[in-house]
Amino acid sequence: MRTLLRALAALAMTVPVVAAISPPAAQAIGPNLLPVTVSNNSGRGEAVHIYVIGVQLSSGRLGYVNQGGTFSPWTGGALPPAPAPDVSIPGAGNGGSTTINFPRGFSGRVYFSLGEKLKFFLTPDGLVQPAPWAGGDANANILFDWSEFTYNDAGLWLNSSQVDMFAVPHAVSVTGASGATKRTGDLVANGRDNIINTLRGTSGWANTVRTRSDGTVLRVLAPGKAAGAGLFSTTYLDSYIASAWNAYTSKTLTVVPFGDQPNLKYFGRTSGNVMRFTNSAGAQVAQFNRPSSSSVWGCDGDLPAPNDQVVGPISRTLCAALNRGTLGTIDTQPSLNAADFYKSNPTNVYGKAIHANMQDGKAYAFAFDDVGAFESLVHDGDPRRAGIHLTAFTGGGGPTNPQPTGVPVISSLNNKCIDVPSSNFVDSAPLQMWTCNNSGAQKWTFTGGTLQAGGKCMDVQAAGTANGTAIQLYTCNGTAAQQFVLSGAGDLVNPQANRCVDIKEVNPNDGARLHLWDCVGASNQKWRKG
Repeated sequence: MRTLLRALAALAMTVPVVAAISPPAAQAIGPNLLPVTVSNNSGRGEAVHIYVIGVQLSSGRLGYVNQGGTFSPWTGGALPPAPAPDVSIPGAGNGGSTTINFPRGFSGRVYFSLGEKLKFFLTPDGLVQPAPWAGGDANANILFDWSEFTYNDAGLWLNSSQVDMFAVPHAVSVTGASGATKRTGDLVANGRDNIINTLRGTSGWANTVRTRSDGTVLRVLAPGKAAGAGLFSTTYLDSYIASAWNAYTSKTLTVVPFGDQPNLKYFGRTSGNVMRFTNSAGAQVAQFNRPSSSSVWGCDGDLPAPNDQVVGPISRTLCAALNRGTLGTIDTQPSLNAADFYKSNPTNVYGKAIHANMQDGKAYAFAFDDVGAFESLVHDGDPRRAGIHLTAFTGGGGPTNPQPTGVPVISSLNNKCIDVPSSNFVDSAPLQMWTCNNSGAQKWTFTGGTLQAGGKCMDVQAAGTANGTAIQLYTCNGTAAQQFVLSGAGDLVNPQANRCVDIKEVNPNDGARLHLWDCVGASNQKWRKG
């Protein structure tokens, strides 16, 4: 995912871009002001300062939001940049929380700093944001981080980004109208220390860890930012890129950029330093020069990603594959098996360490980490409240749910897996179909006539038996509503209803819901263990 607020000229803020999100026009839902609780369980004693900055979508005006959710545009600006007014919101101390509000129709960042207020500046073009990887940045010695969001008529998107750096451990959450909460971004126990120690202990990466004179580790810089600051090799990934690129001089790379369009494919072959892509009719549709390490870290430069339906999606897929180290060895992309990631030599140690220390394995460690849905993002089309959770710097963590065991349950309709949305193992979570990704949300254990994931059971809502009754996740309770039999013919039957688990409306896409229906032998009722 591209960071939501891109720099212009001397890091001046421009209109945010929400990558991979093209929300349709929709009737406004969700409150005009969405309450967002910023909770502080960091274990640290410093004062917390919060900032909500971004763009008003209806007008395109850049500005900030106060605690009550009122938008104000920036005014002034000069060259050299002039100090911006103090628009900080006081945050709670350790163990407390503060509620802020997002106005609908706003996109931007929530910054949070510990101990010292951030320093923002204004130019005639916009806001100069903190950039501690740049020489002379006024915020280089401040401990801070941010989350990114868009709240509009199609709902809320909120992520915990590590695209530029990893600094303050934090998770994000959203609660919808049904009361179900999705949360992501939580570290495992001692996850921050694990990440820092991994980078410090890996040859060539130690200087990406930035420490203040008082011994506080402020942040770990992403490889592209560190290389730009002279702290990391500018050619680190070049040898792997060359090997992966050259692999397709003698074989074909197949790119399937849209999970809901499995028959839309592009075919890449390399000649010299250029990889050219053709469509199924044999017409050339895109070409890319062999990228530099910088282009791979930033998903830009030689890997341009315009907002179109061909070049951009192919470029996104290539960038994700190169960051994850799967290009050259896995010839259909994107690869969706996380067990195959970060095995190249050299590899993206930063991305590997961050994903490895997330409870659900999800993070935004590079710009297009959302390819295959491996990003730390929550979304709800009908939100009622949200949260940004500052979590423990040391200790804490530990898996929220049992370690994933079991096997995927795969549909014959689309080869996708039965999935617990956002790995959120709460009662009444509606089960869905999703591209198979080897996560715990797709690992089912067949035991005692039940199917269990995350310690809870597949369940027929309200013990219903009628066609159309939803299939959900619920605390195991030994009732007939949680009994399922996978027959030799591939039917997944609830004996109480004598009906099959069915993909609603024969929907082949990610997010398709499950319900009971008369067994008719159709592909949307056929299942197999992975």
